[in-house]
Amino acid sequence: MKIILDRPRCEGHGLCEEAAPQLMHLDDDGELVLDVETVDAELDAAKAAVRVCPVAALRIA
Repeated sequence: MKIILDRPRCEGHGLCEEAAPQLMHLDDDGELVLDVETVDAELDAAKAAVRVCPVAALRIA
């Protein structure tokens, strides 16, 4: 499974980074960077990140 970022929708709140810091981080400009896209081993963390995003910029497919 992959985590997918809708970059134009992302507002850089950082809640996803708090939920799954092993998968993603905000860069110095506040842009979300996916460090890991294939999330089979980290599916629970990826689901948590998707769930907390206030603008629904993340999804799992």
